[in-house]
Amino acid sequence: MVSARREDMSRNPTADLLSPLLSSAILPPEPPEPSEERHRGGNQQPFLRIGVYSLMLPSRSAAALIALVAAGGAPDSDPVLDFAGPPGSGKPFLTRTMSEGLLASWFEPRDSNRFVLRVAERRGGRWSTPATVVERDNFFVNWADFPSVVESGGGRWVVHWLEKTAAKSYAYHVRMSVSADQGKTWTEPATPHSDRSDTEHGFATLLPRGDGGADLLWLDGRQAAAGPGQAAMALAFGTIGSNGQVGPDRLLDGRVCDCCQTALARTGSGLIAVYRDRTEAEVRDISVTRLVNGAWTDPKPVAQDGWVYRACPVNGPSLAAEGSRVAVAWYTEAGGDPRVSLAWSADAGAAFARPIRVDDGSPIGRSEVELHPDGSALVIWLERVRDHAEWRVKRVRPDGRVAGRWTVAAAPATRAAGFARAAVLDGALFVAWTAPEPAGGVRIHRFPIP
Repeated sequence: MVSARREDMSRNPTADLLSPLLSSAILPPEPPEPSEERHRGGNQQPFLRIGVYSLMLPSRSAAALIALVAAGGAPDSDPVLDFAGPPGSGKPFLTRTMSEGLLASWFEPRDSNRFVLRVAERRGGRWSTPATVVERDNFFVNWADFPSVVESGGGRWVVHWLEKTAAKSYAYHVRMSVSADQGKTWTEPATPHSDRSDTEHGFATLLPRGDGGADLLWLDGRQAAAGPGQAAMALAFGTIGSNGQVGPDRLLDGRVCDCCQTALARTGSGLIAVYRDRTEAEVRDISVTRLVNGAWTDPKPVAQDGWVYRACPVNGPSLAAEGSRVAVAWYTEAGGDPRVSLAWSADAGAAFARPIRVDDGSPIGRSEVELHPDGSALVIWLERVRDHAEWRVKRVRPDGRVAGRWTVAAAPATRAAGFARAAVLDGALFVAWTAPEPAGGVRIHRFPIP
């Protein structure tokens, strides 16, 4: 079962004072969330409206400023709502492109069973009109496992999503497509894994290549098809070319956590992958493997947390790398102490320093990390505040000093909050998240970084 959070967590007195205001002004009422065994289951701002999309013009966000005070301290800079999707949109992904822009993807519902996958590009300070990748009634749509888009060499866009393959609940495959004309046309969808069994394949991470293709990492359930006793989830790696053709795939680890996000990055020495591992004794710590001289290294822990947990926490790690500098952020409850940790490596992930605690005392997790050019890391996570939660950001230097902090927005302390994704561009941090219903949807905030 998903673990219950402690009720006696440390609190910020200012947050306690403002919490009722935040709850009533920002969040709609929400029914209690049923427990599950795994992941199944003021003033108006001026804006430019294109159809149902709101492209926000720079202005102060009063709600975010209130939340910032609740987090403690004055804001380092004023947040700006940069983009808003239509009501009901969700599952956002955000990334910086090779051409110094941003790409975002998200789902929009057509009806109760049919969705459309949309993408948009931010270039020159403006978002493009969203393009449709594909519309389906057989998407596997999940609060924690969502599509993504990257820009590879030659300006090609590579997208992934999940499709159901059978009537049973957890039979789905990774599907991918490539566009050479900024989303106007797409290659025929392809499946990157050689296994075609009606088992789980998801939590994919795409990493663009200069040749127009992409490398990718995913969780692969092929071993479940072998029958009882062989049901461990595996970690797999593969590629897709600029023409949409997939390359050979291989397993990197035969026993990993079933439903935690994976992460993949490129260092000056090659590829590095991090993920939540799973031992026979149900220790679910974060492991790392690297592609060195054409071969993947044996997995080893980023840190020896020793978190024993007999279900999937649905709380994977995040990873950022530049040259030999690597940062990994993750959630753990080892020792009964929920926390978000950050670990640094100065040698492309060969070794990591002792983890730094980042959260404010009551984390839900769902971490994201980006590197700042000055050597610091920007860590995003979900923090519990009484009866709701907040997406928060800290700028952390390698020695553990906090160089800045922001609050993105209030959110439900449930699966409805989903996951946030971020990118750094032109001296600003962009954070994509899902605002709560009924009038919610995808939001992208911009935080100028001094």
